[in-house]
Amino acid sequence: MDPLDTWDFSSSLMSLWINRFYVYLGFAFGISLWICFQIVIRKQLFIFKDKNSQKSVPKATGDLMKNGYISLQKKEVFVSGVKIFYGSQTGTAKGFATSLAEAVTSLDLPVAVINLKEYDPDDHLVEEVTSKNVCAFVVATYTDGRPTESAEWFCKWLEEASSDFRFGKTYLKGMRYAVFGLGNSAYASHFNKVGKNVDKWLWMLGAHRVVTRGEGDCDVAKSKHGSIEADFRAWKTKFLARLQTLQKGEKKPCDGNCKRGQCESSAEEEPFESTSEEESGTEDHQNLNSVVDVEDLGKIMNYVKKEKRENEQQEEKSSLVRNTVKNEASERRAMITPALREALTKQGYQLIGSHSGVKLCRWTKSMLRGRGGCYKHTFYGIESHCCMETTPSLACANKCVFCWRHHTNPVGTEWRWKMDQPEMILKEAIENHQNMIKQFKGVPGVKEERFEEGMMVKHCALSLVGEPIMYPEINRFLKLLHECKISSFLVTNAQFPVEIRNLKPVTQLYVSVDASTKDSLKKIDRPLFKDFWQRFLDSLKALATKQQRTVYRLTLVKAWNVDELQAYAELVSLGNPDFIEVKGVTYCGESSASSLTMANVPWHEEVIHFVRDLVDLIPDYEIACEHEHSNCLLIAHKRFKIDSEWWTWIDYNRFQELVQEYEDSGGSATFSAKDYVAKTPHWALFGARERGFDPKDTRHQRKNKSKHISGC
Repeated sequence: MDPLDTWDFSSSLMSLWINRFYVYLGFAFGISLWICFQIVIRKQLFIFKDKNSQKSVPKATGDLMKNGYISLQKKEVFVSGVKIFYGSQTGTAKGFATSLAEAVTSLDLPVAVINLKEYDPDDHLVEEVTSKNVCAFVVATYTDGRPTESAEWFCKWLEEASSDFRFGKTYLKGMRYAVFGLGNSAYASHFNKVGKNVDKWLWMLGAHRVVTRGEGDCDVAKSKHGSIEADFRAWKTKFLARLQTLQKGEKKPCDGNCKRGQCESSAEEEPFESTSEEESGTEDHQNLNSVVDVEDLGKIMNYVKKEKRENEQQEEKSSLVRNTVKNEASERRAMITPALREALTKQGYQLIGSHSGVKLCRWTKSMLRGRGGCYKHTFYGIESHCCMETTPSLACANKCVFCWRHHTNPVGTEWRWKMDQPEMILKEAIENHQNMIKQFKGVPGVKEERFEEGMMVKHCALSLVGEPIMYPEINRFLKLLHECKISSFLVTNAQFPVEIRNLKPVTQLYVSVDASTKDSLKKIDRPLFKDFWQRFLDSLKALATKQQRTVYRLTLVKAWNVDELQAYAELVSLGNPDFIEVKGVTYCGESSASSLTMANVPWHEEVIHFVRDLVDLIPDYEIACEHEHSNCLLIAHKRFKIDSEWWTWIDYNRFQELVQEYEDSGGSATFSAKDYVAKTPHWALFGARERGFDPKDTRHQRKNKSKHISGC
């Protein structure tokens, strides 16, 4: 019989069942061994990756073993990108910024290179608080310690913000930054002043410095690394190492052994740390278990490659000289933004170019209809229907509470926009003014002869909005006006004393004196300048040096500035103006930009009372004229009272002759305000029954007065 036939399969199964415990134990041992093997392999792989983390950028995801399953977990992003800002005059800082950007790109980080000339910190800098970006500033110091042209506005804004209580010490808390400055130690008193200031101002606003400030030196004899390029390379190495550390989420502050303590030092005199290479800290980690000072490494390499560096210096120096002849030509931005254009167009402005405008005054419309002219017609003999109200600068340095534009115009303390030529501005201003006059052809009530006269511009009121004197070519613009036989009435807010001194002859120059004390001026005008009061006083002193007609313009705001008579009298003696216009504030409706109400508008009799009290304190002046309809009075110096008669009006033809002689003589043929006076008519005088209304016209009383936001 075959043995196979005698084998019982059921007996084998029975044997396995009886010994099943040993079978299970074998399987369990095998599985345990496999799990242990996998754990060891995973651990070794993790250690291997960690040791090589300095050679590769960490990825956003990783494989993790959990209970035998593999899952994807997203890593937290500690650095979302790098923004590199530069302020350059010769192109060196721009080249450094580009070089730094290329190095940052190798770390797999998004990078943006931004010219500070094209960056508005007022709108965008605070965004860096939450962006998780690291901001690097590469800025050069220019003549006399000033920033380069491209960085002027940024530095100006940063300086003012750092000392402005409205921003505070935590305004930029959360922003991370680093600064590298370019300078020349040959100018010891200004060496790297801009870099130091940017570092300090950012720190004062609460921003966090991630790496010691770098200082490049063009003086190869004193440069720490032999040249400004080598200085930058050393700082760049340190910055990149710190950036890698930040990518891993480490938050240790920079250089824990700063010269004056930690970077968070509260010492306001020098809140930024030393840039000495010998005082660098121990934060630039190459791996988790060891510490390597990148600056020390760079120093060692410098010793090793000293000979090579010396050979390269001549080439680098030649390159630097070549760069100095390259000037950046990036165009400035236009002052008129799309939003501003829309807002001003709704108010009836005809905008010109990138920063100018013209608007038809309501008194121009009124005189076209024979319904009376403005107070300038009463006080000085302007023909209101021939007057063009315009401005070459919509920007202003104040935010006055009574601004009739409700602050829709831009503000600034200096010219930082694209600039249009005065020839173009004047040409388009006249064309736009004439086009607006043409719209009144055939309108009921418009007098035909005045319509024809209105097409010829004879006067220009540079008081539309903004600060005309900010326009860099204001003198050329005035000269063009006079060449066209157009008289000039320029209004300034007494914040630009230098420009007032440099101003060429104007038919009549106004300075707004909206308050007589520092506190009330700050409250009413809300000036942007920190030294606004000194600028105000210096402007009045500058006005006193002008030979042509000068005017103080006082706007009375009840409960704000009507109780400062003695202080006003002192200001009058400071500027010695020819005339003082005193006008009650005009209420222009509710605005979030102002808290004024109708209760702040004085009655005409209250204005008269104020003027009389003021005249009692200034013996060289008397009340000359009145324009009741504008709630305005004119105080004139007694030198304009000739043979007991007032001569406050202007002989415009004589002025044009005098200013032409002045230009032809190159400025040597000077003239004074009394050289072009004209006799004031009786109806314009204070106390006349007409109360300043020209009897040639017919006064029109409207039953339902609508709001007006224009005037001159």
